[in-house]
Amino acid sequence: MPHDFYKSYLEAVPLPAVLVDAEARILAGNEAAVKLNPHADDDRPLILVFRQPSLNSAVDACLKDGRSHRAIYAHNDGPQEHRFDVNVSPVDLVAASGGRLVAPSMRTKGVMICFQDVTEVQQLDQMRRDFVANVSHELRTPLTAILGFVETLQGPARGDSAATERFLGIMSEEASRMNRLVGDLLSLSRVEEVSRMRPTDPVDLDQILRAVIRNLSPLAESNQSAVTYQDADSPVVVPGDPDQLLQVITNLVENALKYGGQGTQVAVSLTQVQSQAGLRGDGWMVSVKDNGPGIDSIHIARLTERFYRIDSHRSREMGGTGLGLAIVKHIINRHRGRLKIESTLGKGSVFSVVLPAA
Repeated sequence: MPHDFYKSYLEAVPLPAVLVDAEARILAGNEAAVKLNPHADDDRPLILVFRQPSLNSAVDACLKDGRSHRAIYAHNDGPQEHRFDVNVSPVDLVAASGGRLVAPSMRTKGVMICFQDVTEVQQLDQMRRDFVANVSHELRTPLTAILGFVETLQGPARGDSAATERFLGIMSEEASRMNRLVGDLLSLSRVEEVSRMRPTDPVDLDQILRAVIRNLSPLAESNQSAVTYQDADSPVVVPGDPDQLLQVITNLVENALKYGGQGTQVAVSLTQVQSQAGLRGDGWMVSVKDNGPGIDSIHIARLTERFYRIDSHRSREMGGTGLGLAIVKHIINRHRGRLKIESTLGKGSVFSVVLPAA
């Protein structure tokens, strides 16, 4: 049976597809299948090409009972493992003879194998499960504390004014923590909803930076810290969402003040950059530099993950929800910008946001 005859049909299939005969020998494979396995189009037994028992068992079962079967195929492509849902279906094998198809009585049975990559679907599903688990954990901790204090105030501490005042203070802090978490979750949800809609309103970055420094001046004073700002030589206007950009810069400066420690010096600068990686042209870079304790390099790649914390206890004490930098990353991606993080232990950190120019 001519190989080219079958291959011409397989190329019309949008998925990796392989056709085998009644002896489970490969008749043809399309280009997508060859990319998956270089021998997918060779005249060889299937078991020598796709060496996974579940797939070969499904093919054998299909040849025996003439019914469709499913299997899982795992494929290692560099550092990542891909998972494929495989559909194994019976087909009639026909061939051309003298320009015509052979009679039905001369046709034989075969199997069509189609591979569908479900790696991304699985990863998204795992991310959703992890997200729900993390949110549940983050809410359960303050809720448990509040319920415990309520039971104490209703029982052993009933009528104890000193204990009541102390417990109510702690309950207020835990309730505020839950409120911040819910607020960040709603903010993250809103950002994700419009992630594919690129903002186009003109935004004055200089005014945004001045507003952030002004709003955070009480925090800097209470922390005995200082924020300096080096502005640009000319007006800086970029396309963007003013509220979201204000949220990004506020988060970065606030983090520098909080985690930099007492007396930290935060330097904010606005400079023009040219031909940055990932940008189609020139852009503007907002940098927030502190002289705090710095961040170990093993953490930098994961800082924008949801609920990732370097020091969970310290982060919660300072009111962190573990979502701030994740929101920052989503907003910057929406603006088609880039976030750069540089840090050295004992020498502080620099968080830079690069945005495309108007």
